[in-house]
Amino acid sequence: MTSLREFVCDDLFKFNRVNLDPLTETYNLSFYFTYLSRWPEYFAVAEAANGQMMGYIMGKVEGTGENWHGHVTALTVAPDYRRLGLANKMMAGLEDISDKTYNGYFVDLFVRRSNAVAVALYEKLGYVIYRTVLNYYSGPEEEDAFDMRKSLSRDPDKKSMVPLKNPVASWELE
Repeated sequence: MTSLREFVCDDLFKFNRVNLDPLTETYNLSFYFTYLSRWPEYFAVAEAANGQMMGYIMGKVEGTGENWHGHVTALTVAPDYRRLGLANKMMAGLEDISDKTYNGYFVDLFVRRSNAVAVALYEKLGYVIYRTVLNYYSGPEEEDAFDMRKSLSRDPDKKSMVPLKNPVASWELE
């Protein structure tokens, strides 16, 4: 049986096997603590019956006016637990918080352009590629990101999902 629960500080000592995936961004501890203290409701863990961490999601709420939205900062599932619907459940929880608790217009996320599996997952969940962000991911080889969005009930006309035609540079992000 899988349970979804809020992330707690002790989880930082358990998440290496989930986090050490080449497609998962890893941050310093202060980054995780900031999210945990500012947006605890956006930080959740999928846990197996034996207490093993299966995956986690972390996000935040940000923006102003019609740009007020939920943002998925990280979503990852351990290789042994992929294709079980865990990502769908965690995304649904974050979308629900963004919609009902914070009354956001949309949820957005950034994903590596080369991560076709994740792009397909998000498209299946109703996300569209809003824009391309040039050289968003750093490393030995910089990589573009797709900024993907899904509108929430506050945006019934789905204005927030109308794709931009031209790519943007990372320093142009709001």
